[in-house]
Amino acid sequence: MAATTVYITRHGQTEWNVQNRMQGHLDSPLTPLGEQQAGWLNRGLYKEPLDIIYTSSSPRALRTAEIVRGGRSIPLTACDEFKEIGMGLWEGQNSGEIEARDPEQHHHFWQDPEKFSVEGGETFAGVQKRALDKLLEIVAAHDGQSILIVTHTVVIKVLMAHFEERAMNKLWELPYIYPACLCKLEFTAGRAKILLHGDTGHYEAGEDGMKS
Repeated sequence: MAATTVYITRHGQTEWNVQNRMQGHLDSPLTPLGEQQAGWLNRGLYKEPLDIIYTSSSPRALRTAEIVRGGRSIPLTACDEFKEIGMGLWEGQNSGEIEARDPEQHHHFWQDPEKFSVEGGETFAGVQKRALDKLLEIVAAHDGQSILIVTHTVVIKVLMAHFEERAMNKLWELPYIYPACLCKLEFTAGRAKILLHGDTGHYEAGEDGMKS
C-alpha cells in the first residue's frame, strides 16, 4: 500500500505578527518577509510531487498557498476547517494589552489551553476536532498522494499534538512553529508517522528566517 504524504505549513509572517496582535479569524496582510518566507518554501518543495493543496480560507494563508504553489498546476482548495482558533473579543488586540486586561485567560491560553475560554471564541479542543476531522477526510480522499496544507499556529500545534499524543498542557513546548516552517506526516494503513516537525531547513536567511 502506497503511503499518503501530508505536508503542513504555517502562513508567512503578517503585519499583525510584527505588531504582536492576535489574529484568529480576522486577518492582516503578509509582510514582505512573509512573502519571502513563502517563496523559500516554494523552492524547498519544488521537487516534491504535490498533488493537491488545501489551505485555510483566511487571506494570509491563501496568499501563502498561492506563493508556495507558484507556477505549478496544482489544485488549491480553501477550507474553513483549517482557519486559526477563533479568539472572539481578543482578535485584533495587542497581546500585552490582553495580558494586562485579562491575565487569567491569557495565562490559560499559553500555559493551560484546556481552560482557555473567551467570549465569542473557540476552545483548543474544538479547533483540534474540526481540523483533525478534515485532515483525516483529506487523507482518505487522496490515498497514496502528496498533499500540502497551509494553516495557522494553533491548528498545527493541536494537529501535531494529536499525532504525538502530547498532553494539551504541554502544547506550547518546542518545537516552535515559525512562519512557513514545515511539518511532514506519512500515513500508511491509517497510521501516521512524523517525519518533520517545525522544520526550517528550507529557510534562506538564517535558522529563524527573521533576518532582514
